Amino acid sequence: DAEEYQPPIWKSYLYQLQQEAPRPKRIICPREVENRPKYYGREFHGIISREQADEILAGVEGAYILRESQRQPGCYTLALRFGNQTLNYRLFYDGKHFVGEKRFESIHDLVTDGLITLYIETKASEYISKMTTNPIYEHIGYATLLREKVSRRLSRTKNESRKASVTSEENTPVEKITSLVRRAALTQNDNHFNYEKAHNFKVHTFRGPHWCEYCANFMWGLIAQGVRCSDCGLNVHKQCSKYVPNDCQPDLKRIKRVYCCDLTTLVKAHNTQRPMVVDSCIREIEARGLKSEGLYRVSGFTEHIEDVKMAFDRDGDKADISASIYPDINIIAGALKLYFRDLPIPVITYDTYSKFIEAAKISTPDERLEAIHEVLMLLPAAHYETLRYLMIHLKKVTLHEKDNFMNAENLGIVFGPTLMRPPEDSTLATLNDMRYQKLIVQILIENEDVLF
Repeated sequence: DAEEYQPPIWKSYLYQLQQEAPRPKRIICPREVENRPKYYGREFHGIISREQADEILAGVEGAYILRESQRQPGCYTLALRFGNQTLNYRLFYDGKHFVGEKRFESIHDLVTDGLITLYIETKASEYISKMTTNPIYEHIGYATLLREKVSRRLSRTKNESRKASVTSEENTPVEKITSLVRRAALTQNDNHFNYEKAHNFKVHTFRGPHWCEYCANFMWGLIAQGVRCSDCGLNVHKQCSKYVPNDCQPDLKRIKRVYCCDLTTLVKAHNTQRPMVVDSCIREIEARGLKSEGLYRVSGFTEHIEDVKMAFDRDGDKADISASIYPDINIIAGALKLYFRDLPIPVITYDTYSKFIEAAKISTPDERLEAIHEVLMLLPAAHYETLRYLMIHLKKVTLHEKDNFMNAENLGIVFGPTLMRPPEDSTLATLNDMRYQKLIVQILIENEDVLF
């Protein structure tokens, strides 16, 4: 069983070095210093020279004091003894103490972290420079350790629903081990849609010892030791994050909402081809709203649209948007448009926006169609699939034009600014591009069978 999984032997060399690093020794000033900043303690020695600081710290590895600069009064320096020499760092305070990127609650923590970093980088600089060369992340032997154990568990859920096979209670022990184990487990699931997705790394402070899930080395330091993917939970060194493939498998428990969530992140977390909002709303509209006059042009009540949004955020694909709850189909149409407007990266991505606009400006219809098709191929897989599905739906809407009065041009006016936005937030650029946005969507609807 997956619970029996034993992690590989993590590389402990850097952990041992951290244990060996000099401990900070605060050298207290024997006299009372006037005008001492309130956020410094008795390690502050007032205005003294580098030479005086060197004398105070001489011979005591890890010893430190704070001093005010003789050359620049009002500027403060951390003097730290390491490697039989005194190192001087310009010290700053903005509610927390820092000399570089990391910010600390206390000077003691800053010095502790600094000594660890100095010691490890002094003793193992060559080792650190090479630690990404043989990663466990891509190591076949590592992955096979869990494949036999996890595949048995996955085979038991093979006949369950697509979503359940990823998020079932049976799989939670796998997720408790490491995100790397979870990634390997998910790759065994035939139903899991293999859309490429970059990891969403953010600097993270780990409590207790942590090892990098890319190179297997210890993540040294007191705070901000590495980065964590906020979508799947992968923990790696900052330098290792540059080498991690774009294979993020978002964990549903980390995705707090449906609206305003990156499209690829959402579909991978829910293990669907398209966002469930799109599927649910289109299914409802096609069941009871294709002949509704002014479909997508007529607005539903804003409060009710917000209710639908909250229902999806709260209940996911179990959200009830049936006629018994929302009899006005314009509310469902409004919720679908709102979903597209709220995307952090539009369905037609910022990267492809200018290429679509340039394609729309081509005067020859056949050449324009060819150019649009080429740009469509540049869309991320989840964006392409969502756009394809939406265009098939909008084509169905146009087939009922006699009842709903919505042709491809009218739908282009509605969906142009909804599906594509210029990368820079420029009102002028948006106004200038509106007719091309409309034209792009119109062409996509009219030629969906050719373009997709």
